[in-house]
Amino acid sequence: MKYLPIIALSLLISVSAYGQGRSCCQLPPDPTTEKQQMYAAADCITLLDSTVVTVQPTGSGSFDVYKKIKVQTPRGAVDNRIIKYDYDPLTAFAEFRYATIYRANGDIINLDVTQACDYAAPARAIYWGARQIMLEVGRLHPGDVVEYKIAKKGFTYALLTGDDDESRFIPPMRGQFYDIVPFWATEPTVRKVYKVSIPMEKEMQFQFYQGECASSMRYEDGRKAYTFAKDDIMPFKGEPNMVDMFDCAPKLMMSSTPRWQDKSIWFNKVNEDYGSFAPFPEAQKKVDELIKGKTTEMEKIAVLTHWVADNIRYAGISMGKGEGYTLHNTEMNYTDRCGVCKDIAGTLISFLRMAGFEAYPAMTMAGSRVESIPADHFNHCVTVVKLSNGTYMPLDPTWVPFCRELWSSAEQQQNYLPGVPEGSDLCLTPVSAPENHYVQITANNKLDANGTLRGQFTITAEGQSDSNVRSIFTRGWQSDWKNTMEKQLLNVSPKAKLLRVDYGKDPKNYQAAPIKITFTYEIPDYALVTNGQMVFKPMVMNNLYNQVKSYLRINTDRETRQYGFKDACSRLVELDETIQLPKGYTLAQEIKEDSKQSSAADFEGSLKQEGNTLKLHQKLVLKKRVYDASDWDGFRTAVNAHKSYADYLVIENN
Repeated sequence: MKYLPIIALSLLISVSAYGQGRSCCQLPPDPTTEKQQMYAAADCITLLDSTVVTVQPTGSGSFDVYKKIKVQTPRGAVDNRIIKYDYDPLTAFAEFRYATIYRANGDIINLDVTQACDYAAPARAIYWGARQIMLEVGRLHPGDVVEYKIAKKGFTYALLTGDDDESRFIPPMRGQFYDIVPFWATEPTVRKVYKVSIPMEKEMQFQFYQGECASSMRYEDGRKAYTFAKDDIMPFKGEPNMVDMFDCAPKLMMSSTPRWQDKSIWFNKVNEDYGSFAPFPEAQKKVDELIKGKTTEMEKIAVLTHWVADNIRYAGISMGKGEGYTLHNTEMNYTDRCGVCKDIAGTLISFLRMAGFEAYPAMTMAGSRVESIPADHFNHCVTVVKLSNGTYMPLDPTWVPFCRELWSSAEQQQNYLPGVPEGSDLCLTPVSAPENHYVQITANNKLDANGTLRGQFTITAEGQSDSNVRSIFTRGWQSDWKNTMEKQLLNVSPKAKLLRVDYGKDPKNYQAAPIKITFTYEIPDYALVTNGQMVFKPMVMNNLYNQVKSYLRINTDRETRQYGFKDACSRLVELDETIQLPKGYTLAQEIKEDSKQSSAADFEGSLKQEGNTLKLHQKLVLKKRVYDASDWDGFRTAVNAHKSYADYLVIENN
């Protein structure tokens, strides 16, 4: 197999412009190393990935994005036949400056970048006018090299803007600059460089996380130039169910904002100045109606949060200038009854204020960690309300429609920044106790000599588990309710017959009490009968309501983990089943009893026979949503012990 040769001199470009030398144009000379073998086996190789940013005193940045890619296989040729780049026209502008193909046979083709397409980017749920530029490279062959440069001006997030078109490139927090730069790769990368030049009077703080890079600060042309570079970046090898890539892969964070408190005060002021939460008479009437008869602050907070969560539809249509950090006003939100997270959170803030509370918006990052460097790693907006004891309580109406919680515990262990007038540091939502999200299944069954199982089970659930089990009643068609109940039994056995189901008079009323459903059923041939023996699985461990048991979707076969991992939520699972056996049958296996404890998860379980009745008991306690890699052994041990009770049982006729 051929290894990457030195690229022709015509490929070399200015070292000062992109921070690369000849090393970016060739692979390491030793073909025996593991890295070299990975280079040779790759469909394509990134020879150089370089971004150079020039920051103006306003905080606006001019970005030169340069990339050079070598194609090595037909698949790599197909993957690179089109170049795409995303940008937000409200706050940025992007265009191709040049694109060149260096054929393996020595031919050089300069592509006509005026033929690049600029079109609406594919979108789902949020339609804010994001765009893509696209350039067709055309047919490539192994050995070809593609080189291109994109110029971008602006910043990442949007805010209300002025009439001057150039003003849209100035960041919301005027004069401040930040960036979040992933330093991982999906294909072998010979060299990656990020360089930012800022005015001499600006200060910049930065940190490189989860890895190392070469970094420097130099004075160039009366400015400060920060350069970060890393060589031989191999594709990041992830793990199933691991934490977000930003929480485990190499990344650079930088910001000119000194403290999170400064961002907090700014976020508060920009929305107060805009009048995002000004009262609206029709909304005030609804607030007065909702809190009538409510005597405690938590009753009022709860009724307002749930109404907003259930009645403001999530629909991210563009409503003109103002998408981003500025929350739309009360009149717009209440009249339209739709919007994205900031509109839903903003509605709740307005409702709380009209009810006499002190409430503010907060920024959070759903999915990954926010670091201490005040770079705006946020993708979600929530609410904080000040309680009578002076503490702030986070609320998230976007994530709790038809949920018995006020702050979704699918967001526990998540950073958020309140936009309060006194300023706030970065906060962290606490772990929610597993018992807040219990799911309990209690079954009483009778097995006859023909293998038919008859009985009844009741499932009860709270918190996030309640939302999961109840979703058919709150989000599904009423005509599908019974059919969905039958499917739960058919997951256990295709021969199952649902005789009766009791889910109460109004299962849609999630605020009344935790969900409770009782099934009465018959399952012919549930046990395999042969030669004086019966073989079957305990029903509560046989695919029953597995959708709420999110931990089962985590592969616990692997013995070790390198990175942290996530479950849907902390959870308490309690399963109890009694099975009355036919006369003369006894359990062939030995009595089973387990007890496991760790900081991540606990488990206790037992299986025994008393008279002609088998009794199964399990209690699994999963203590977090986000786990460290060091938690894996305790989590895995507890979950595997729980799974072991799903083994087939053998009973013998004596």
